[in-house]
Amino acid sequence: MRRLLALKRHISISAIQSSCNPQKFYSSRFCVKDVSTVTYALNLAESLRSSILGTQIHGLKIKLGLSRDIFTQNNSVKMYMKCGMFSDARKLFDEMPERNLVSWTLIISGANKNGNYGVAIKLFLEMMRNEYFMPNEFALGSIMKAGISMGAVEFCLCIHCVSVKIGLENNDFVGSSILHMYSKYGAIEAAERLFESLNGYDLGSWNTMIGGYAQCGYGFEAINTVSSMHSKGVTMDEFTFIHALNACSITSNLDFGSQIHGQIVRNGYEEMITLMNSLIDMYFKTDAKDQSWKIFEKMGDKDIASWNTILALSPVQQVVCLFNELMATGLKPNRITFTILFRTCGDALVVNLGQQFFGLALRLGLHDEPRVSNCLINMFCRFDMKATARSIFDSLPLKDIKNWNEMIHGYNWSCDLEAIKLFVNLRGSTIEPDECTFSCAIEACFKTENVQVGRQVHAIIIKSGFASNEYVCTSLVHGYTKSGFLTDSYTFFDEEMDIASWSSLISGLVDKGYTNEVIRVFIRLKEDQKNPDEFIFGSILNACATITSLNLTKSVHGQLFRVGLDTNAYVTSALVDAYGKSGDITSATIAFHDSRMFADVALFNTMITAYANHGRVMEAMEVYEMMKLVNLKPSQSTFVSVLSACSHAGLVDVGHMLFRSIVVDYKMEPSPDNYGCLVDLLSRNGFLEEAKEVIEGMPYPSWPGIWRSFVNGCRIHGENEFGKMGAKKLLELFPKEKSEGYVLLSKIYCEEGNWEDGWNLRKEMMDKGIRKDLGSSWISV
Repeated sequence: MRRLLALKRHISISAIQSSCNPQKFYSSRFCVKDVSTVTYALNLAESLRSSILGTQIHGLKIKLGLSRDIFTQNNSVKMYMKCGMFSDARKLFDEMPERNLVSWTLIISGANKNGNYGVAIKLFLEMMRNEYFMPNEFALGSIMKAGISMGAVEFCLCIHCVSVKIGLENNDFVGSSILHMYSKYGAIEAAERLFESLNGYDLGSWNTMIGGYAQCGYGFEAINTVSSMHSKGVTMDEFTFIHALNACSITSNLDFGSQIHGQIVRNGYEEMITLMNSLIDMYFKTDAKDQSWKIFEKMGDKDIASWNTILALSPVQQVVCLFNELMATGLKPNRITFTILFRTCGDALVVNLGQQFFGLALRLGLHDEPRVSNCLINMFCRFDMKATARSIFDSLPLKDIKNWNEMIHGYNWSCDLEAIKLFVNLRGSTIEPDECTFSCAIEACFKTENVQVGRQVHAIIIKSGFASNEYVCTSLVHGYTKSGFLTDSYTFFDEEMDIASWSSLISGLVDKGYTNEVIRVFIRLKEDQKNPDEFIFGSILNACATITSLNLTKSVHGQLFRVGLDTNAYVTSALVDAYGKSGDITSATIAFHDSRMFADVALFNTMITAYANHGRVMEAMEVYEMMKLVNLKPSQSTFVSVLSACSHAGLVDVGHMLFRSIVVDYKMEPSPDNYGCLVDLLSRNGFLEEAKEVIEGMPYPSWPGIWRSFVNGCRIHGENEFGKMGAKKLLELFPKEKSEGYVLLSKIYCEEGNWEDGWNLRKEMMDKGIRKDLGSSWISV
């Protein structure tokens, strides 16, 4: 404020008036001085962001007769825009009797910065219709940004053509804007060609290219570009480092990330909070969590983005403590903070904590922010609290399409018919559905088995012009296939199906058990010269495992070698499973050892299960120990596999030790499947009292399978009283599983020689119309 008063005294209104005497104004001797003085005053108001001072000077300018001077008029327009008064700037621009290229560039740039992208494009087109003006690099750069923000791809391509026509495509400023456009829309090859045509010394172009690679997921290319930039001697800035760290996170390249960290320290950027936030994120994503925490704790000044970064990367157990520390600093959580908190609580299904954060968001008035409300709806739907999610949705003063999509998707979690009703309500509103809306609606129809409604939605999709959309097309293929309408699925072969649609069709056929159809579709895929991805090969191998076809598995394995996917962790897991279920444990072992250097937890789990199913328990335990040696943390599925192996081999003590290690060594809560394996282990080996205590003491409600394991153990060891109790529990707790309960209880009666009671139970089944499912098997000759 003191600076403002001092500057006002230095260039006061009276001083301007004295130097711009109206009687002398038209004298050419004073004209230049008068214009420069007024301009200086306008620049002063602009630098101080003082609209009051700027308005006064504008009034004086009119009084002095400078309204027709283009130079001062342009400065007035610029002053109004810098003071955040775009409407006044636009009004002044419209009133200008004469305009030059600077006038047009200023107003276009101002509209763009003010977020009025549509206005900026209209002004640009109006300028282009005037044959006296050709856009300069600043106008082209600004309008390209407006086109990107509007999602106007064709318009941006036209701007590129204009820049080529007038010879500005190699200008650094224009080139960077065009590079950004191509990267934004995933046209990375076009961006590369343009980048090669630039002079190679502009830092902005390098940053845009590196950022474009990272944004499109080309992490290795981004890293190579950073290395090339360094070798050519182009000085890096904070934006270069941020893009480079992002690339390291994508590729999990900790070594290069550490080198970038060294460059940051060497260049004296350690005090830049945004760079430190990026470093924290990179170290977390490259599994160097200790280093990430060290940087966070070492940071002197932390902004809300720093806390958001660490909250987003922390497990739910640490979130509460971190959030308390954040509140103690005096910083206020923002909408991004709450989106992170709600997503974390929703993923971990921590209901109480999520509700407390919801209360705080209500208190701070952030609950109806678009992104926050979406996360809230998602969280409560995951909690199966649809009524709360719907009340939040209904209370939103302004709903956008993302809110509708989130609510429809939330209903789909539990196959709720309300999803279809909500889609109908959306159709009656003024909001236009997008591809996500149609995909969610299709999913809702087929999940709730409303196929006819699904066909109606399909018709709306065609009418709305989304029938060729890859995302929507994939949902349609998946829905029709899951519902068994193969003819409808095949109609999409008439279109140019993308690989995701093929994958969806094949996985749907596998799930439905149409193995022969799977093979035919896979052959058709190859005939159309499409390149199957890892997901398609995974589905084909799952089909091989289902029908235990060793010959087909070997054939697919050969194709994997040819396309270079034989070491992919996802595909190798499916390959090991297919070999294991087809009886060729030797080939399964070879495939596992060939790719274990690229392995993940799922591959180890599959190998352990394959060994367990073949009775090779010691080899299964060796794979489990190998997993620990390569620093892979076992998952709950891992313990299902090893506990099953122990169950088959009767290793009760080892099984007990493994079950305890889930909590003691790995700080995880045993899953229902882990408890099921433990009960099976105990029941098979005669520890029936202990098995009963586990069932009654576990923190989950019991389910039919766990009681079946218990009853079978009782039958094996002749504990008929226990067995009768378990079978009666099965009948009492799970009426839908009556056939299993009756059959198990009947077997117990018959095995103890009580044929009369056994026959009476069978007769009761027939009288009540309860039938035992017929068994079936596959055999490959």
